[in-house]
Amino acid sequence: MKAVYISEPGGPEALVVREVPPPVPGAGEVLIDVVAAGLNRADVQQRKGHYPPPHGASEIPGLEVSGRIAGFGPGVAKPFSVGDKVVALLAGGGYAQQVAVPAGQVLRVPDGIDLVTAAALPEVAATVYSNLIMTAQLQPGETVLIHGATGGIGTMAIQLAKAFGAVVATTAGTAEKVSTAKAFLGADIAINYAEEDFPESLRAQNGGKGADVILDVVGAKYLTQNVEALADYGRLVVIGLQGGAKGELDLGKLLGKRAAIIATALRPRPVEEKSVIMDAVRDAVWPLLTDGRIRPLVAKTFPLEQVVAAHRYFDSGDHVGKILLVL
Repeated sequence: MKAVYISEPGGPEALVVREVPPPVPGAGEVLIDVVAAGLNRADVQQRKGHYPPPHGASEIPGLEVSGRIAGFGPGVAKPFSVGDKVVALLAGGGYAQQVAVPAGQVLRVPDGIDLVTAAALPEVAATVYSNLIMTAQLQPGETVLIHGATGGIGTMAIQLAKAFGAVVATTAGTAEKVSTAKAFLGADIAINYAEEDFPESLRAQNGGKGADVILDVVGAKYLTQNVEALADYGRLVVIGLQGGAKGELDLGKLLGKRAAIIATALRPRPVEEKSVIMDAVRDAVWPLLTDGRIRPLVAKTFPLEQVVAAHRYFDSGDHVGKILLVL
């Protein structure tokens, strides 16, 4: 089969398409003929040599796919059939024509979503739902601040938080993206972080109140401002380190707000935890997709052979929504 490998840590040109043996599904795994694979920030970090796959995972990048079930390993308990249209959450291996994945991390495609577009869903839906709802316990009427409005995580998080009844604030780096976040994605408050101090702007636009929950992909660069932006009893959930891993924390300010900082990563979690998350996504998020309250947003698709161009486009930051590789 064709698959993408990283020849050496570096830029998009480090990605090469090779012919390799197809995977063999192990116990409890299903084999999927991949139709499309989503690009994620983790893939870029892996390409640069900063985020190696978990022990035992494929070296092939790619954390989410859509496709059709092609076969089964022994002991698969879920009632799937060969040919079923599915999506899967992966620890790696998605940039390939086939992938073997634990059955608990596989869901049927939501009704009304085409098979290519469905590749934009599993990783972002699992990340956003597990962090906003399962971990941060976001409640209707609470204010949530979501950094990175127009990326894959941001576009899903804004829509999901709105569907759950939250007041949604978000940040973006250009006037155009700010406008998109409000007019197209439905954010109540959108802040241009390049021109405004986001804690100050949030309170000015939110009746003096900070954020009950912050979903942060930036990390150290935003740590001080995030703590400043939290409301009393607020929860800061850090899921990315685009702005660095080490920062200075004012524990006095955190104590004064009775606030919490939580750091999570989805990729290295055990299969059992991922299976629980995917079942929750199926029950809580899939109905919102079926009835149109959430829309998967695809910025652009590229053939697998154009993976270098796809990563260059991702690195440009110009996209709104997900970038997909189509096989």
